[in-house]
Amino acid sequence: METAIPLSVRLRIGRAAVQTIAGRAGVDVLHIKGDAVDPSLRPDVQGGTDIDVLIRPAHVPAMDRALRAYGWTLYSTFANGSPFAHAQTYTHPVWGYVDVHRLFPGIGREAGSAFELLWQDRGSAVFAETDCAVPSVTAQATVLVLNAARGRSDALEDLRRVWFDADEHARARIDALVTELDARTAFDAAIGQLERHRGERDYRLWKAVSENGTRLAEWRGRLAAARTLRARVLLVAKAPLVNTEHLAHELGRRPRAGDVLVEFFARPARGVREVLRRRGDGS
Repeated sequence: METAIPLSVRLRIGRAAVQTIAGRAGVDVLHIKGDAVDPSLRPDVQGGTDIDVLIRPAHVPAMDRALRAYGWTLYSTFANGSPFAHAQTYTHPVWGYVDVHRLFPGIGREAGSAFELLWQDRGSAVFAETDCAVPSVTAQATVLVLNAARGRSDALEDLRRVWFDADEHARARIDALVTELDARTAFDAAIGQLERHRGERDYRLWKAVSENGTRLAEWRGRLAAARTLRARVLLVAKAPLVNTEHLAHELGRRPRAGDVLVEFFARPARGVREVLRRRGDGS
């Protein structure tokens, strides 16, 4: 007789499994979001639906090899996962999904340096009798605010609790860390102060992301936020291409040439309809 493992239990054991794999591979991992959030920030702890970890960027190749060796398969890549190319997702038949972050959206400080800053002030949490490193409580609060900057409705309660309802000392610690992480634009987008950054390089991207703008607005924002000419050229080249990973997830199978062709012509039409709909709504 088979018995389903409750999601909350599966996630906690899954975190322990990911930590064990990382430890054997010599990979530095900080567990973030979900049930890794300190109870002082989220008393009614929600485990989420997947496992999120932030790893030292230089350790990405080692983590990739280790996860694959222990039965995890690649679900989506850094390049196609989000406008920030920040996370790569793996799936396991028992433990579900793990999002491996090489950076956190909104943090402008160089990724390796930002990780080291968080790593030096890390704390610890126990999952399935396994010690797992977590960011400091202040860093966890900062991550929750930056997470809300991406227009996530499920993050609004976190934003209220860790920032708007926080005392002045907690807010001062978060504000200081935001400065150290060079995360001011995204932070201000989360708390409704994005217009302070009008005209800055990443303003249009965070406006599109935080306000759930159109795909066209997002691509324009990505282009404006690109730091180098090479990055802009690559974005322009990539824009018309079909995201075959996303298409495969929608179809439930590997896309055929005909599927890709249909999607290639369908995407611009959807984009036009989206723009017209927004104009009709007055947004």
